[in-house]
Amino acid sequence: MAASMQDAETTAVFVDNNSEAEENDESEQEDHPAEPKIRETPEDILFEAAVNTVAFHPSRDVVAAGDLDGDIYVYSYSCTEGDNKELWSSGHHLKSCREVAFSYDGQKLFSISKDKAVHIMDVEEGKLLSRISKAHSYPLNSMLVIDENLLATGDDNGILKVWDLRKGTAFMEMKQHEEYISDITIDESKKILLTTSGDGTMGVFNIKRRRFDLLSEFQSGDLTSVAIMKRGKKVACGSSEGTIYLFNWNGFGATSDRFAVQAESVDSIVAITDSILCAASMDGVIRAINLLPNRVIGSVGQHVGEPIEQIAKSHDRRFLASCAHDQKVKFWDISSLGDMVVSDYRKRKKKGGHLKSLSKKAFGAGDDFFSGLMEESAPKEEEEEEDDSDSGSD
Repeated sequence: MAASMQDAETTAVFVDNNSEAEENDESEQEDHPAEPKIRETPEDILFEAAVNTVAFHPSRDVVAAGDLDGDIYVYSYSCTEGDNKELWSSGHHLKSCREVAFSYDGQKLFSISKDKAVHIMDVEEGKLLSRISKAHSYPLNSMLVIDENLLATGDDNGILKVWDLRKGTAFMEMKQHEEYISDITIDESKKILLTTSGDGTMGVFNIKRRRFDLLSEFQSGDLTSVAIMKRGKKVACGSSEGTIYLFNWNGFGATSDRFAVQAESVDSIVAITDSILCAASMDGVIRAINLLPNRVIGSVGQHVGEPIEQIAKSHDRRFLASCAHDQKVKFWDISSLGDMVVSDYRKRKKKGGHLKSLSKKAFGAGDDFFSGLMEESAPKEEEEEEDDSDSGSD
C-alpha cells in the first residue's frame, strides 16, 4: 500500500514537471513567434476577373495588372509568404483593360482599353493625371512607352498612332495593317518602330522621319508578338500557329528563319538574354526558347489548361510574371536562364521525351499534363547528332 502511494506521488511529480515544460514551451513560442516562410517566388495574386495584362515597375518590387472589367491593380510583391500587398486599384476604364505599362522613371502608369481611351496615372497614389478619351476610333489593343515624351498605340483596325505627350496629340497616324495591331517594339536608338498584326505581317516605321517604311511578307496565321534579339541583329515574332519567325535587321521584307515550337500558339514573347526568350501559349505553358541554334530549352511554368494572355520580366530579371484566364498573376523563377549556354549540336531526343522543367514550380518530366506538349522527336533516319543552327529556315 505504501509502495502504491509512493508511485502515485512520483507520477504526480512527473505530471507537474510535464505541465511546467509545456507552459515554458508555450511562453517561449509567444516570446519568439515563428519565422515567416521565405518562398522561391512571390505568391500568386488572385483577381475577381480574368487578367489581360501585367507589367513590372522598372526599379521597385511592384507589379501592375489590368483585367477584363477595366480595373487596374498595383501590388507590391515579396518572396516572404503573406507579404504581397495591394497598393491601390482604379476603375476608370469603362471596358476591358488591354495593356498597362510603367514610364521609364517609374512615376507614371499608362493603360489602354477597349473603351478607346488612354489613361495616365500617378504610381504612388493611383490618381488619374490625364486621359485621352477618344485616342482612336476603334478599340485599343497594344501600346509602347517609347520615352518620357512619346507613346505609341495600336488599335483593332490596324491603325498606329505615335503621341507627343507634351502636347497630348498624335504626330503620326498610319493604317498599313488590315487587322488588329498585336504588339509594338522599338530599337535602342528610338528610331525604327516595329508592329505585328493579325493580318500576318510585321510593319516597319521610321518615327524620326515620321514615315512608313515597309510591310513584311505575309505569314500563315496572326503575328502575335515581337522582340528584338541578338544585340539588335534579329527580330523574333510569335504567331498563332505556334511558329517563331526570325527577320534580319534591315532585312524585314522576308523571314530569315522560322522555328516551330510544337505549341498551340506563341501569344506573348519576352527577351531574357540576347539569345533566350520566354514564350507563352494558349496551352497554358511558358517555354524558354533559345534562338540560333533554335531549341526549346524547357518549361518555366504553367497555368494548367488556361490560355496565357501576357508575360513580363522583373527589373532585376529574377522573375517572370504571367496572367491567364484563371484570374491569377503568377511568378516564376528565371534567374538561371541568364547563365545558360546552348550548344550548336544536340543529340536526337528520345521518343516520348517530356518538356524539361526549369524551375521547382514548373511541372517536371513524367507529369501527364505534358504528355501532349512534347517536342517531336527527330526522324528515324537522323540517328546521328545534327547541326540545326539554321533549323526550319526558309
